[in-house]
Amino acid sequence: MSEMKNTAAEAQSHGEASKLHRFLCVSVPLWLCFLGPVAQAKSIDLTRGWQIAVTDFEGEAVLAGERATVPKPAQPRVPASRVAAARGTDGFVTLQFTNSWIAQLRWQGGPPLDLRGYLPHGTVSFDLDVVDLARGGMKFKLGCGPDCERKIPFLFAGRERAGQGVQRVTFALSCFWREGDDFSAVPRPFTLEGTGNGEIRISPPTFHRTGRPNTACPDYRTQSVTPEPLQESWAVEWWGPRHEAKLAEIRAHRAAGRQVDLVFLGDSITQGWENEGRAAWATHFARHNAVALGFGGDRTENLLWRLQHGELDGMAPRAIVLLIGTNNTGERLEDPALTLAGIRANLDEIRRRQPQAHVLLLALFPRDEKPDGLLRRHNARINALLPRLADGRQVVFLDIGPALTQPDGTLSRDILPDWLHLSPAGYERWAQRLAPLLSQWLKP
Repeated sequence: MSEMKNTAAEAQSHGEASKLHRFLCVSVPLWLCFLGPVAQAKSIDLTRGWQIAVTDFEGEAVLAGERATVPKPAQPRVPASRVAAARGTDGFVTLQFTNSWIAQLRWQGGPPLDLRGYLPHGTVSFDLDVVDLARGGMKFKLGCGPDCERKIPFLFAGRERAGQGVQRVTFALSCFWREGDDFSAVPRPFTLEGTGNGEIRISPPTFHRTGRPNTACPDYRTQSVTPEPLQESWAVEWWGPRHEAKLAEIRAHRAAGRQVDLVFLGDSITQGWENEGRAAWATHFARHNAVALGFGGDRTENLLWRLQHGELDGMAPRAIVLLIGTNNTGERLEDPALTLAGIRANLDEIRRRQPQAHVLLLALFPRDEKPDGLLRRHNARINALLPRLADGRQVVFLDIGPALTQPDGTLSRDILPDWLHLSPAGYERWAQRLAPLLSQWLKP
């Protein structure tokens, strides 16, 4: 099995390298396209000359000695969390985290690296010892310039390695590359990220101009359309059971002879109908035996998995409301065209399984407090593409963003308290904006 995984990793690496080499040859100085044997043999070792920071979302400490613990603010949002790092005599650095939203071991403080010459055939390698990850998750991140980083999720693979001792991990650098990225000055070349609870030991990474990867990574070009369960430590314990509970909810409607006329599909914003939005739900939608199939954290590929595993089966709704994609932005700042492909894949799945239903395709809601926020602007690029998925008859596009923002485009905490999720008043506004169209589709 390991040989098959290695072969897949190498095949993916070679395919990406060919495309990447062509891209570099038109975007960087010509000499990078003709690296000689001496240049190709060079490597960058992060053992010396780099500072190691240990962080969570509320603080940071530098691992200057043998051990460092992230300090807590005066009023911590997660009082029970604890994140620390330790340096061993064997050269390994240990990241320990408890009840953590985000714990990071980050190499920084050295001269910004120009990694362009390493990208076409290069690798990043390190020794990894997953001591405990039973209730945690992990990712690897590579900087791609100022305000840019690329991630590889490693939750399931990390748990498989737990207790197995030290193992060598080698990724193709192309795993972290997206067309248009600028690797000419990378200030933070590598980060190990943990969530939940865990203990992970890692050696300082080394970048090689050439190498053979032994570990596969997701293909960013198809990630949004490749169905899979949500790969987050904070979701593992509830995501699968929630899926089963929703299937049971649908079966209960059918057993009671209730016709489900309305279905909402989405992520945590849709899941919020069961919490902050429950009053608006009861007023506007409960009489239609509506079902809210929203799962916090879902990207397009996670919703697609759920649809392919029964969440639209056993009922025949007249209307379906689809809102998905903002986590593709928040988690990986994905090319809008790739997010569009993921939304299209879900829309196609809906049409195959429920051809009689009208589909209301919603624009992604505004996020970030101000209109010029990075994530707000990125979602706007996705929204600009969405109308092409609607035909105006069976699939209708609707943007309710103006109803959720203030006249100057900023967000109000009264409507979106964390600049992403809706308040009860926000859900009431959402419901009211849907009413005119849904009332036509759901009239007796």
